[in-house]
Amino acid sequence: MLSIQGLNQPGIQPFSLDLNVGECIALTGPSGSGKTLLLRAISDLDPNQGSVFLNRLTRDNFTATEWRRAVGYLASETGWWADDVGAHFPNHEHAAAQLSELGIIPDKTPFQLHVDASVNAIKDCGIDKQEIDGIATTMNPASLAHYLGITPKWIDNTQVGGTSFLIHVRHAAAAIASGLCETVLVSMAESGRSRVGDNSLSTFSKPTLEGMKDSSFPGQFESIYGVYGPTTQFGLGVLRYMKETGTSHEQLASVAVAQRKWSNKVPRAMYRDLITVDDVLESRIICYPFHLLECCLVTDGGGALIITKSDRATNYAKNPVYILGTGESVETPIVSQMYDMTSSTAFKISSKKAFEEADVSHSDIDHLMIYDAFAHLPIYGLEDLGFVSRGEAGAFIEQGNTSPGGDLPMNTNGGGLSYTHTGMYGMFAIQESVRQVRGEAAHQVPDVKLSFCQGVGGMFMAAGSLIFTNSSPH
Repeated sequence: MLSIQGLNQPGIQPFSLDLNVGECIALTGPSGSGKTLLLRAISDLDPNQGSVFLNRLTRDNFTATEWRRAVGYLASETGWWADDVGAHFPNHEHAAAQLSELGIIPDKTPFQLHVDASVNAIKDCGIDKQEIDGIATTMNPASLAHYLGITPKWIDNTQVGGTSFLIHVRHAAAAIASGLCETVLVSMAESGRSRVGDNSLSTFSKPTLEGMKDSSFPGQFESIYGVYGPTTQFGLGVLRYMKETGTSHEQLASVAVAQRKWSNKVPRAMYRDLITVDDVLESRIICYPFHLLECCLVTDGGGALIITKSDRATNYAKNPVYILGTGESVETPIVSQMYDMTSSTAFKISSKKAFEEADVSHSDIDHLMIYDAFAHLPIYGLEDLGFVSRGEAGAFIEQGNTSPGGDLPMNTNGGGLSYTHTGMYGMFAIQESVRQVRGEAAHQVPDVKLSFCQGVGGMFMAAGSLIFTNSSPH
């Protein structure tokens, strides 16, 4: 007998069930309702709370190996019965939006996610794939082009972390403007949570195995001193910033609280329950000063965009969104060598260039997306982009200016803290800017005409900036 009592985790409500010997139960529900999350929690493949018993013995009495031998999880396998993906949905116009998956996708490789995202983007704008003559992606563009049956005449494989896709958009726009190509597919995908097909020792530079030497910059100059991974690398600068500016722990926590107010009305967001500053500060410490709820999600997912000439875009299925301004920059791959750990020089350079290209001011911006792998990034961003002065960002967020109804709506999908974060979040920030400008976001801000999207790569290693508008600049 299998007995489940109050089993829960982010994405599923407390669940109880008694399954007797010989009994078979089917769980049904729409995509995203939590079926996979529940089954993975029962199998103890994801962190969860509650009690599970097998033949009256609690799961805690079993080793992980013993439990998974006794209670197995078999991932579903996607199957299509029609030649056209859209044929599987009653409303073909919205097929692309419904098909995409986010969260935990243990049955798809990153390559499959790239393909899904690319197909979705192609269908979303209603073009023939043969119109695509450029590809920008962090995977091997040859592999993606081959699978899709596309022969591009321009490619970009820039890889500078989570802001890569903002920079891909900039490069694609430049390539189109210079006549190198006409229509570009920008794609991203990661199995950040499930790690499907990941055979690497580690995502980050780690103290090495015996007989191996890590010759990377972090391996040589930071990880040997215990500065390892985003929490410790980012934490160094945050602590210095808080000391210099007087920014409080409560203000840092307010970032997560504000963004949960947005994700609360976004059905596809991983975290939707409203939280308070106390909830954030009472969540466990991951690496001082970061609490759990101040750290990004770890998920699977992907996304894609189609970039083309403005005169061609008017013939596509969706209303076009215009790229008004762009910028990019890099600083250093190691935090210890930043010009100033309390400020991002790359943010300043990329955003200044975007504002100059767009010929708009800060007061013209209706909507803002700032990459938020951790809670401090929107604080740095607001100041380095010039929306507030030095040391003012924490109070600005705490006072509700970036929350629903505030003067500067920011990270309106919930960001990497509440919506999704696969490891490289930039694509999702771009997509939310596009949706807001189109007027089709899940938590829509009224009358958005200009959206500023800011990305970060690595631990302030790189930055990309984009300004979007729904009005033709011509």
